[in-house]
Parts: sequence; structure tokens; C-alpha cells
Amino acid sequence: MLLDRDICYRALQTRDARFDGRFFVAVRTTGIYCRPICPARTPNLENVEFHPSAASAQEAGFRPCLRCRPECSPALGSLGTSRTVTRALALIGDGALDGGDVEALAGRLGLGERQLRRLFEQHLGASPVAVAQTRRVLLAKQLLHETRMPMTDVAFAAGFGSLRRFNETFQRLYRRPPSSLRRERAPGARPSSTITLTLGYAAPYDWPAMIAFLAARAIPGVEVVAPERYSRSIELHGSVGTLAVEPVRGRAALAATIEFPDLRALPAILARIRTLFDLASDVGAIEAQLAEDPQLAKLVAARPGLRVPGAWDPFELAVRALLGQQITVAGARRLAGEIAAAYGEPLATATDAGPTRVFPGPEQLAAADLSRLGMPRARIAALGALASAAACDAGLFDIAGDLDAKVARLRTLPGIGEWTAQYVAMRALREPDAFPAADVGLLRALTAPGRARPSPAHLLARAERWRPWRAYAAQHLWSSAAAHARTEPRRREAAA
Repeated sequence: MLLDRDICYRALQTRDARFDGRFFVAVRTTGIYCRPICPARTPNLENVEFHPSAASAQEAGFRPCLRCRPECSPALGSLGTSRTVTRALALIGDGALDGGDVEALAGRLGLGERQLRRLFEQHLGASPVAVAQTRRVLLAKQLLHETRMPMTDVAFAAGFGSLRRFNETFQRLYRRPPSSLRRERAPGARPSSTITLTLGYAAPYDWPAMIAFLAARAIPGVEVVAPERYSRSIELHGSVGTLAVEPVRGRAALAATIEFPDLRALPAILARIRTLFDLASDVGAIEAQLAEDPQLAKLVAARPGLRVPGAWDPFELAVRALLGQQITVAGARRLAGEIAAAYGEPLATATDAGPTRVFPGPEQLAAADLSRLGMPRARIAALGALASAAACDAGLFDIAGDLDAKVARLRTLPGIGEWTAQYVAMRALREPDAFPAADVGLLRALTAPGRARPSPAHLLARAERWRPWRAYAAQHLWSSAAAHARTEPRRREAAA
């Protein structure tokens, strides 16, 4: 990744928040690397070098700044990379290198190990292993700053194999033990059964649009949504817990409060939260391209920072998409709540104001008798086929692979046509170019007054200029009029 020294230095001089996460500043005279918004005195240009990622700076021998805290930077340098690198980063966030190696990661992405390493060096200036190690260190540092977790818990939650390895890494990198970072916190904080961490993003962020979208589709018992707070039950690797997310006043960040018994799952939980709230998007670049279309320019100006809502669990989202065919948002939400109530596991820690159940996994639904749900037989058969496929194939919702391959894989299942596959790819499989062209809401949004509604083929042709951000164009179109408020983005799909 080529960085223009003059542009980077001007951004550093002005502490331009638009560049936060795009590059990191390494100061040779101090051996420290910072975010471009660091409040420290601006170093001379001849004393600095610019790195495309925290991992690149750390691999070059620099240590993270204790003032601007690089661990709080949005996306940690993943903005603007290639789709292959973006997918690889998502897999690393899900723990792909915790129990595997780079060769296995490359295989999941459909390329060779050398090619993957070359792409990482090109876009991030560091190897996949260095990126994973840097994320581990920065998460540990954030846990030290923002929680009162015991040192052993911090080590394991961040992915270190032992407390000794954790201490050695911090001593080498920061030239001080990790306990010294904790002692610098303000007194009075006490240990808690929950963990609250801040997750940064590149501003702007349209929180009202995001929370309204999630609220309209919240599954009763599983999700609870208020104007300033989203909470839900979560399940990972057999363990159950809860999370809650809310905006941080005065900062480009969300606060995530997590209660979960398995500390080793924390990196994966944080990665899923970032996906659910689309925190890694470079909305400035996306909106600049979409605004080249005169009609979309008005929508972008009206809703700056609009994101594509993700999903906590791909299977849950796929079930929700199947239920949403041919019925309203409220109808699909009600049916999803009935499924959760009938087959989901109750939360032992449930409260009156929070989630009460966990959405059933594919194994539970595959073994369930769905006939009592009062749905058409074709829909029940499609749900059963989806659950069986997901239970038997752990890679059904793998984010590796290109968009066409993911859509084709989903379309082999009964009841899943082009719209459902594109919608699942858009929200659950992290595909920014997914586009359900036959969607009634999209076609209506592009219908000029007094004109005939365009065909899906016409919309696809029109959307070519929106690549590779067609999912964001769709979100703007859905949000643009009463069509988004009154109808689920959907179309009729015959059961195969």
C-alpha cells in the first residue's frame, strides 16, 4: 500500500480524524507509533515513517503509543484493502490463526500461501501472523485500560497461550510489565462480571438508521432494541451469554458490554459485533463513489454515514430471510419469535428487560417438528433443508470465496432464490457488492413519478456504476422512502 508522505504528514499536523485508521505514524526518535490524531507534539517530517497498519509499525520495531492508544483506532488499518485481504482479516478475527496456520487460511480463501503473504505485505505491510499477533497485543492492552479483569483472564481473553507468554510479550514491546499499565488507571474501578469495551469507527455513523433497521427486525425474546441500545443473547461453541451495544457520546465509537463465560471467545465476539454494526466501512470513500450518480447523491447527502446492518449469526439471518419472503417485516419477526420460543434455549440469566432465549442452531431446527408453526408446507420444507444443510456443512456460510460462488452455493438449497441468496450475502456474509436486483423496494425507489417501474435487468445495468458498493446503494434506496418503512426488502421466490 503506497502512502503519500506529504498527505500523511499534513493529516498528522492537523490531526485529521478522517485519516484515523488509514495509516499509523512511527517516530524514529522515540520508537513509538501513533494514530494520526495523537495529541502529542507533532514530530519533524524527517523523523517519521508512515505505515498502512499497526502490524506494519509493530513489525518494524515500534511500540504502541500510550496516549492515543492505537488499539482504539477504527478497523486497525483494514480500511481500503482488497476484498481478499478483507476476507482474510475477518477470518483472522474469527480465530482462523488461533488453531491453524497461514497455509490453511490461504486454502480457505482459494489461493496459495505465498500469494496471501504477498497481498498482506502489499496492503498492510505485514504478514498474516504479524497482523494476528498485533491484534492480540492491542486487545490485551485495551482490556488492561478499560476493564478490571485479572491478568490471567486478560492473557487468555486476548489469545495468549500462557500468562508467561503474555508478560514476556508486553515486557519486550512496552519495556514494562502489563501491570504497570493497569496501575496508571484512575482509582475506584472495581472488577465486574461483565466486560465493556469501546469499538471505534470512521465517522460519520448513522446510528438512528442502524438502530431503526435492527429494531424493526428484532426477534422477540432474542433481541431487545431501544433507541440508544441494542442487546441480544449470543451462543458460541456451546456457551451462552449476552451482549449490549450503545453509542459513546462525543466519540466515534460504540460501547459493547459482553457477558460470556468463555474468555477465549472474546476476539470472535468482538469481530461479530464489528460486522453486525458495520464498523470497518470507509463510508467516506463509499459515499464519494455513490454520489457520482445524481439520484444517489441526494440520498447520500440526506443520510451520511449510512451502513449496511450485518448479522450476529449467518444461520439465524438466513432463517429470517426465508421467513421474510412474501410477508411483511412484522410477520417475519413474529414467526422468528415463535421459532425462538418453541426451540430456543432459555437464558439462565434472563431479566425482564433483556433477552430471554437463544435462537436455535441448525442442529436443533433440523431435528424439530416445524409443522406446528402454521406456515405453508413449502416454507417448512425450505427451513428444514436449510437447517440440515447448515448442520452438515460447516462451510455453508463461510465468508471465504467470491460473491458469485456464495450466491450459487446458497441457491442450491430449496426455497432460496436469487433475492434470498443476495440478501444473506449482503448482511451475513460481509459482501459489500451483494445486490438483490429483483427487490420490490429497490425497484419502487428508482421509479420516477408517472413512469413505469424499471425491470430487475434495468436495475442491474444501472447498478454497474455502483460497484463494488452496491449493498450500500441498496441500503440508501431502502432508506429513502416509505417503501423502507412499510415493507421488508423482499420478492416472491418459489420453493425449488
